[in-house]
Amino acid sequence: MDIVFNPPLNEENRYIGLLVQELQARGYRIHPLDTIFSSYRHFKSIKLIHLNWFENIDDSNFFVGLRSFLRKLVVLTAVRLSGKRLVWTMHNRVSHEKGLAFFSRGITRLLMCWSHRIVIHTEQSEAILAEYGAAIRQKAVYVPHPHFIGVYGKPHTATHRHPGRLQLLFMGMVKPYKNLELLIDTAAGFGDRVQLTIAGKAIDDHYLRQVTARSRQAGNVTLLPGFVPDSAIAALLAAADAVVLPYDLSSSLNSGTVILAFSYGRTVICPEIGTISDLGEQLADTFHYRYADVEGHREALEEQIGQALALKRADPAALENKGKRLYDCVAAGHDPHRAGTALDQVYRGLLEQKK
Repeated sequence: MDIVFNPPLNEENRYIGLLVQELQARGYRIHPLDTIFSSYRHFKSIKLIHLNWFENIDDSNFFVGLRSFLRKLVVLTAVRLSGKRLVWTMHNRVSHEKGLAFFSRGITRLLMCWSHRIVIHTEQSEAILAEYGAAIRQKAVYVPHPHFIGVYGKPHTATHRHPGRLQLLFMGMVKPYKNLELLIDTAAGFGDRVQLTIAGKAIDDHYLRQVTARSRQAGNVTLLPGFVPDSAIAALLAAADAVVLPYDLSSSLNSGTVILAFSYGRTVICPEIGTISDLGEQLADTFHYRYADVEGHREALEEQIGQALALKRADPAALENKGKRLYDCVAAGHDPHRAGTALDQVYRGLLEQKK
Protein backbone atom coordinates (compact mmCIF):
# COMPACT_ATOMS: atom_id res chain seq x y z
CA MET A 1 0.00 0.00 0.00
CA ASP A 2 1.39 3.41 -0.99
CA ILE A 3 1.08 6.16 1.58
CA VAL A 4 2.69 9.48 2.41
CA PHE A 5 4.23 9.64 5.86
CA ASN A 6 5.82 13.04 6.19
CA PRO A 7 8.55 13.64 6.96
CA PRO A 8 9.68 10.09 6.02
CA LEU A 9 13.18 10.68 7.36
CA ASN A 10 14.64 12.88 10.07
CA GLU A 11 18.23 12.20 11.08
CA GLU A 12 17.87 14.42 14.16
CA ASN A 13 14.70 12.75 15.44
CA ARG A 14 14.59 8.95 15.62
CA TYR A 15 10.88 9.05 16.38
CA ILE A 16 10.20 9.22 12.65
CA GLY A 17 12.53 6.33 11.82
CA LEU A 18 10.98 4.07 14.44
CA LEU A 19 7.47 4.57 13.09
CA VAL A 20 8.49 4.32 9.43
CA GLN A 21 10.29 1.06 10.19
CA GLU A 22 7.18 -0.35 11.86
CA LEU A 23 4.97 0.69 8.94
CA GLN A 24 7.31 -0.75 6.34
CA ALA A 25 7.36 -4.04 8.24
CA ARG A 26 3.58 -4.12 7.79
CA GLY A 27 3.80 -3.69 4.03
CA TYR A 28 3.39 0.06 3.60
CA ARG A 29 5.44 1.79 0.90
CA ILE A 30 6.38 5.17 2.35
CA HIS A 31 6.64 8.27 0.14
CA PRO A 32 7.59 11.87 1.01
CA LEU A 33 5.02 14.61 0.59
CA ASP A 34 7.29 16.52 -1.81
CA THR A 35 6.75 13.89 -4.53
CA ILE A 36 2.96 13.74 -4.32
CA PHE A 37 2.47 15.93 -7.41
CA SER A 38 5.34 14.40 -9.41
CA SER A 39 2.87 12.68 -11.72
CA TYR A 40 -0.85 11.99 -11.93
CA ARG A 41 -0.19 8.27 -11.70
CA HIS A 42 1.79 8.68 -8.47
CA PHE A 43 -0.80 11.02 -6.96
CA LYS A 44 -3.54 8.53 -7.73
CA SER A 45 -1.56 5.65 -6.18
CA ILE A 46 -1.35 7.34 -2.78
CA LYS A 47 -4.11 6.01 -0.56
CA LEU A 48 -3.47 7.93 2.62
CA ILE A 49 -1.44 10.90 3.84
CA HIS A 50 -0.08 11.20 7.38
CA LEU A 51 1.44 14.57 8.35
CA ASN A 52 3.72 15.46 11.25
CA TRP A 53 4.53 19.07 12.23
CA PHE A 54 2.86 20.28 9.02
CA GLU A 55 1.48 23.32 10.87
CA ASN A 56 4.98 24.73 11.42
CA ILE A 57 5.59 27.81 9.27
CA ASP A 58 8.97 29.30 8.38
CA ASP A 59 8.79 32.62 10.22
CA SER A 60 12.16 34.09 9.14
CA ASN A 61 10.24 36.94 7.48
CA PHE A 62 6.71 37.73 6.34
CA PHE A 63 7.11 36.84 2.67
CA VAL A 64 8.84 33.53 3.40
CA GLY A 65 6.09 32.76 5.91
CA LEU A 66 3.36 33.70 3.42
CA ARG A 67 4.90 31.45 0.75
CA SER A 68 5.15 28.57 3.24
CA PHE A 69 1.52 29.09 4.26
CA LEU A 70 0.23 29.21 0.67
CA ARG A 71 2.13 26.09 -0.37
CA LYS A 72 0.69 24.15 2.55
CA LEU A 73 -2.77 25.50 1.83
CA VAL A 74 -2.53 24.25 -1.77
CA VAL A 75 -1.42 20.79 -0.61
CA LEU A 76 -4.21 20.47 1.93
CA THR A 77 -6.82 21.69 -0.56
CA ALA A 78 -5.66 19.17 -3.19
CA VAL A 79 -5.76 16.34 -0.66
CA ARG A 80 -9.20 17.45 0.47
CA LEU A 81 -10.63 17.62 -3.07
CA SER A 82 -9.11 14.26 -4.02
CA GLY A 83 -10.90 12.50 -1.19
CA LYS A 84 -7.72 10.88 0.11
CA ARG A 85 -7.63 9.87 3.76
CA LEU A 86 -5.75 12.43 5.87
CA VAL A 87 -4.13 11.76 9.25
CA TRP A 88 -2.39 14.39 11.36
CA THR A 89 -0.31 13.91 14.49
CA MET A 90 -0.82 16.61 17.09
CA HIS A 91 2.63 17.12 18.60
CA ASN A 92 2.23 20.54 20.28
CA ARG A 93 -0.44 22.74 21.82
CA VAL A 94 0.46 25.36 19.23
CA SER A 95 3.44 25.78 16.95
CA HIS A 96 6.58 26.96 18.74
CA GLU A 97 7.18 29.59 16.03
CA LYS A 98 5.87 32.86 17.48
CA GLY A 99 6.68 35.38 14.73
CA LEU A 100 3.87 34.55 12.30
CA ALA A 101 1.56 32.56 14.55
CA PHE A 102 -1.57 33.49 12.59
CA PHE A 103 -0.33 31.47 9.58
CA SER A 104 0.34 28.45 11.78
CA ARG A 105 -3.04 28.78 13.49
CA GLY A 106 -4.74 28.78 10.09
CA ILE A 107 -3.04 25.57 8.96
CA THR A 108 -3.66 23.95 12.35
CA ARG A 109 -7.39 24.69 12.14
CA LEU A 110 -7.58 23.19 8.64
CA LEU A 111 -5.74 20.08 9.84
CA MET A 112 -8.23 19.72 12.68
CA CYS A 113 -11.23 20.16 10.38
CA TRP A 114 -10.04 18.22 7.35
CA SER A 115 -8.16 15.33 8.95
CA HIS A 116 -10.07 12.08 9.19
CA ARG A 117 -8.08 11.03 12.25
CA ILE A 118 -5.89 13.02 14.66
CA VAL A 119 -3.16 10.95 16.29
CA ILE A 120 -2.45 11.99 19.87
CA HIS A 121 0.26 10.83 22.27
CA THR A 122 -1.18 12.24 25.53
CA GLU A 123 -4.52 12.66 27.29
CA GLN A 124 -3.96 16.42 27.42
CA SER A 125 -4.22 16.45 23.62
CA GLU A 126 -7.78 15.16 23.69
CA ALA A 127 -8.79 17.85 26.19
CA ILE A 128 -7.29 20.53 23.93
CA LEU A 129 -9.11 19.16 20.88
CA ALA A 130 -12.38 19.13 22.84
CA GLU A 131 -12.16 22.92 23.06
CA TYR A 132 -12.73 23.00 19.29
CA GLY A 133 -15.91 20.94 19.45
CA ALA A 134 -17.09 17.37 19.83
CA ALA A 135 -16.69 16.57 16.13
CA ILE A 136 -12.98 17.34 16.24
CA ARG A 137 -12.44 15.58 19.56
CA GLN A 138 -14.02 12.41 18.16
CA LYS A 139 -11.29 12.22 15.52
CA ALA A 140 -8.62 11.71 18.19
CA VAL A 141 -6.97 8.31 18.45
CA TYR A 142 -4.28 7.52 20.98
CA VAL A 143 -1.02 6.00 19.73
CA PRO A 144 1.80 5.56 22.27
CA HIS A 145 4.92 7.61 21.62
CA PRO A 146 7.57 4.95 20.86
CA HIS A 147 10.37 4.55 23.40
CA PHE A 148 14.06 4.65 22.46
CA ILE A 149 15.31 1.66 24.44
CA GLY A 150 18.44 0.39 22.72
CA VAL A 151 18.14 2.85 19.84
CA TYR A 152 21.32 4.67 20.84
CA GLY A 153 23.16 1.59 22.05
CA LYS A 154 23.20 -0.05 25.45
CA PRO A 155 23.06 2.16 28.57
CA HIS A 156 26.49 3.11 29.89
CA THR A 157 27.53 2.61 33.49
CA ALA A 158 26.51 5.66 35.52
CA THR A 159 29.37 8.15 35.92
CA HIS A 160 27.80 10.82 38.16
CA ARG A 161 29.84 9.96 41.24
CA HIS A 162 30.18 13.27 43.13
CA PRO A 163 27.88 12.78 46.17
CA GLY A 164 27.30 16.47 46.87
CA ARG A 165 26.85 17.79 43.33
CA LEU A 166 23.80 17.37 41.11
CA GLN A 167 24.69 16.63 37.49
CA LEU A 168 21.99 17.99 35.17
CA LEU A 169 21.70 17.51 31.42
CA PHE A 170 19.71 19.47 28.86
CA MET A 171 19.72 17.75 25.49
CA GLY A 172 17.97 18.70 22.27
CA MET A 173 17.67 21.55 19.82
CA VAL A 174 18.74 24.81 21.43
CA LYS A 175 15.72 27.05 20.81
CA PRO A 176 14.23 30.06 22.66
CA TYR A 177 10.98 28.34 23.66
CA LYS A 178 12.99 25.85 25.74
CA ASN A 179 13.84 28.61 28.25
CA LEU A 180 17.57 27.95 28.36
CA GLU A 181 18.42 31.43 29.61
CA LEU A 182 16.16 30.86 32.60
CA LEU A 183 17.71 27.41 33.15
CA ILE A 184 21.27 28.73 33.03
CA ASP A 185 20.52 31.58 35.45
CA THR A 186 18.73 29.20 37.83
CA ALA A 187 21.56 26.67 37.75
CA ALA A 188 24.10 29.45 38.35
CA GLY A 189 22.36 30.28 41.62
CA PHE A 190 23.35 26.88 43.03
CA GLY A 191 27.07 27.46 42.43
CA ASP A 192 29.24 24.35 42.53
CA ARG A 193 26.41 22.27 44.05
CA VAL A 194 25.01 21.87 40.51
CA GLN A 195 26.76 21.16 37.21
CA LEU A 196 24.66 21.73 34.08
CA THR A 197 25.55 20.38 30.65
CA ILE A 198 23.71 21.73 27.58
CA ALA A 199 24.14 19.56 24.51
CA GLY A 200 22.49 20.37 21.20
CA LYS A 201 22.44 22.30 17.96
CA ALA A 202 21.33 25.93 18.17
CA ILE A 203 18.55 27.29 15.98
CA ASP A 204 20.97 29.90 14.60
CA ASP A 205 24.35 31.52 15.29
CA HIS A 206 22.81 34.56 16.97
CA TYR A 207 21.03 32.48 19.59
CA LEU A 208 24.12 30.31 20.06
CA ARG A 209 26.16 33.40 20.92
CA GLN A 210 23.55 34.42 23.49
CA VAL A 211 23.55 31.02 25.17
CA THR A 212 27.35 30.80 25.05
CA ALA A 213 27.81 34.16 26.76
CA ARG A 214 25.28 33.28 29.46
CA SER A 215 26.92 29.89 30.06
CA ARG A 216 30.32 31.48 30.56
CA GLN A 217 28.92 33.94 33.08
CA ALA A 218 27.28 31.14 35.07
CA GLY A 219 30.53 29.32 35.82
CA ASN A 220 28.90 25.90 36.33
CA VAL A 221 27.54 25.32 32.83
CA THR A 222 29.21 23.26 30.11
CA LEU A 223 27.97 23.96 26.59
CA LEU A 224 28.38 21.28 23.93
CA PRO A 225 27.15 23.07 20.79
CA GLY A 226 26.25 21.26 17.60
CA PHE A 227 24.26 18.17 16.71
CA VAL A 228 24.78 15.40 19.26
CA PRO A 229 25.82 12.22 17.40
CA ASP A 230 23.91 9.05 18.19
CA SER A 231 27.08 7.44 19.53
CA ALA A 232 27.40 10.10 22.27
CA ILE A 233 23.84 10.05 23.65
CA ALA A 234 24.11 7.05 25.98
CA ALA A 235 27.30 8.42 27.55
CA LEU A 236 25.77 11.86 28.11
CA LEU A 237 22.77 10.32 29.84
CA ALA A 238 24.99 8.09 31.97
CA ALA A 239 26.86 11.15 33.25
CA ALA A 240 23.64 12.87 34.38
CA ASP A 241 21.65 12.48 37.58
CA ALA A 242 18.62 13.94 35.82
CA VAL A 243 17.58 15.51 32.53
CA VAL A 244 16.22 19.04 32.91
CA LEU A 245 13.74 20.38 30.33
CA PRO A 246 12.16 23.73 31.29
CA TYR A 247 9.70 23.79 28.39
CA ASP A 248 7.15 26.48 27.60
CA LEU A 249 3.78 25.26 28.90
CA SER A 250 1.91 27.51 26.47
CA SER A 251 3.09 25.53 23.43
CA SER A 252 4.71 22.26 24.56
CA LEU A 253 2.68 19.06 24.78
CA ASN A 254 4.72 15.96 23.89
CA SER A 255 8.43 15.42 24.43
CA GLY A 256 10.53 12.77 22.76
CA THR A 257 13.44 13.86 24.96
CA VAL A 258 11.48 12.96 28.07
CA ILE A 259 10.80 9.50 26.60
CA LEU A 260 14.49 9.25 25.67
CA ALA A 261 15.55 10.04 29.25
CA PHE A 262 13.24 7.34 30.60
CA SER A 263 14.48 4.91 27.95
CA TYR A 264 17.96 5.20 29.43
CA GLY A 265 16.91 5.15 33.07
CA ARG A 266 16.97 8.85 33.88
CA THR A 267 14.40 10.93 35.73
CA VAL A 268 13.53 14.44 34.56
CA ILE A 269 12.90 17.92 35.91
CA CYS A 270 10.14 19.23 33.65
CA PRO A 271 6.86 21.20 33.65
CA GLU A 272 3.64 19.19 33.53
CA ILE A 273 3.38 18.88 29.77
CA GLY A 274 1.26 16.03 28.43
CA THR A 275 4.06 13.46 28.43
CA ILE A 276 4.62 14.10 32.15
CA SER A 277 1.01 14.33 33.29
CA ASP A 278 0.20 10.97 31.63
CA LEU A 279 2.60 9.08 33.90
CA GLY A 280 0.06 8.15 36.56
CA GLU A 281 1.75 6.51 39.53
CA GLN A 282 5.17 7.16 38.00
CA LEU A 283 4.58 10.91 38.13
CA ALA A 284 6.12 10.83 41.62
CA ASP A 285 9.38 9.60 40.06
CA THR A 286 9.81 12.90 38.20
CA PHE A 287 10.37 16.46 39.43
CA HIS A 288 7.33 18.09 37.85
CA TYR A 289 5.85 21.55 38.26
CA ARG A 290 3.51 24.19 36.88
CA TYR A 291 3.90 27.95 36.60
CA ALA A 292 1.89 31.01 35.58
CA ASP A 293 4.60 33.44 34.47
CA VAL A 294 8.35 33.78 33.99
CA GLU A 295 9.05 34.52 37.65
CA GLY A 296 6.85 31.64 38.71
CA HIS A 297 8.74 29.39 36.32
CA ARG A 298 12.07 30.46 37.81
CA GLU A 299 10.87 29.79 41.35
CA ALA A 300 9.33 26.40 40.50
CA LEU A 301 12.41 25.26 38.57
CA GLU A 302 14.70 26.33 41.39
CA GLU A 303 12.54 24.45 43.89
CA GLN A 304 12.62 21.22 41.86
CA ILE A 305 16.37 21.38 41.28
CA GLY A 306 16.79 21.95 45.01
CA GLN A 307 14.62 18.92 45.79
CA ALA A 308 16.63 16.73 43.42
CA LEU A 309 19.89 17.92 44.98
CA ALA A 310 18.64 17.29 48.51
CA LEU A 311 17.42 13.82 47.56
CA LYS A 312 20.77 12.87 46.03
CA ARG A 313 22.62 14.06 49.12
CA ALA A 314 20.28 12.12 51.41
CA ASP A 315 20.37 8.94 49.31
CA PRO A 316 22.88 8.69 46.44
CA ALA A 317 20.85 5.87 44.85
CA ALA A 318 17.46 7.62 44.97
CA LEU A 319 17.60 9.35 41.58
CA GLU A 320 18.93 6.19 39.94
CA ASN A 321 16.01 4.22 41.39
CA LYS A 322 13.52 6.76 40.04
CA GLY A 323 15.07 6.36 36.61
CA LYS A 324 14.78 2.56 36.76
CA ARG A 325 11.07 2.75 37.54
CA LEU A 326 10.51 5.20 34.67
CA TYR A 327 12.43 2.86 32.36
CA ASP A 328 10.06 0.03 33.31
CA CYS A 329 7.11 2.35 32.67
CA VAL A 330 8.04 3.20 29.07
CA ALA A 331 9.24 -0.34 28.34
CA ALA A 332 5.75 -1.60 29.16
CA GLY A 333 3.63 1.15 27.63
CA HIS A 334 5.59 2.66 24.77
CA ASP A 335 6.83 -0.27 22.69
CA PRO A 336 7.39 0.88 19.06
CA HIS A 337 5.73 -2.34 17.87
CA ARG A 338 2.59 -1.37 19.75
CA ALA A 339 2.70 2.10 18.17
CA GLY A 340 3.09 0.57 14.69
CA THR A 341 0.14 -1.75 15.28
CA ALA A 342 -2.02 1.17 16.42
CA LEU A 343 -1.17 3.21 13.31
CA ASP A 344 -1.86 0.21 11.07
CA GLN A 345 -5.30 -0.12 12.65
CA VAL A 346 -5.99 3.59 12.13
CA TYR A 347 -5.02 3.43 8.46
CA ARG A 348 -6.92 0.24 7.69
CA GLY A 349 -10.02 1.50 9.47
CA LEU A 350 -10.02 4.68 7.38
CA LEU A 351 -9.48 2.85 4.10
CA GLU A 352 -12.25 0.37 4.90
CA GLN A 353 -14.61 3.30 5.48
CA LYS A 354 -13.75 4.69 2.06
CA LYS A 355 -14.70 1.51 0.18
